[in-house]
Amino acid sequence: MLASPMLMGKRILLHVCCGPCSTSSVERLLAEGYDPVLFFSDSNIFPYEEFMKRYQNLLIVAEHYDLPVILDSWDHDQWREAVKGHEKDKEHGERCSLCFRFNLERAYRKALELGIDEFTTTLTVSRFKNSRTIFSVGDAFPGFVEFDFKKKDGFNRSIVLSKELGLYRQKWCGCEFSMGEGSAT
Repeated sequence: MLASPMLMGKRILLHVCCGPCSTSSVERLLAEGYDPVLFFSDSNIFPYEEFMKRYQNLLIVAEHYDLPVILDSWDHDQWREAVKGHEKDKEHGERCSLCFRFNLERAYRKALELGIDEFTTTLTVSRFKNSRTIFSVGDAFPGFVEFDFKKKDGFNRSIVLSKELGLYRQKWCGCEFSMGEGSAT
């Protein structure tokens, strides 16, 4: 069963990059009457152990809010192919836009498969990510809903909720190319 029996809002597929970013994003969607289905689809995260660590922390959040989680396959080779030629781009460059496109397209396809009309992403909660860029990429997909989760103090709220839930907060977006750049989520 995909929707929690306690929730009766409109279903939305939420692409989730990690547990901490999901906290305030989920809280806001619930407050706005949505019934989120969490979709962990992040083939950009490297190495696989980091991918699983972030997934395990998302499960803590999902349990806290009693929400379903869908784990997408980790296909790092396919993601590397999607950003090929942009490995040396600086953070916030074209590689990031290609990465957003890769992840949002997978979310779009999963929403279609599940019969969920709308989807969005937690990527906008990070003060290190440009929401306008994410919206520009997402708008190419029918059903994408522009939620700027950093608004309404979303980023700071995610820090508070992460501490309350004892979540691991990583110090970079997840791809091996940004590891040394120190950009947090």
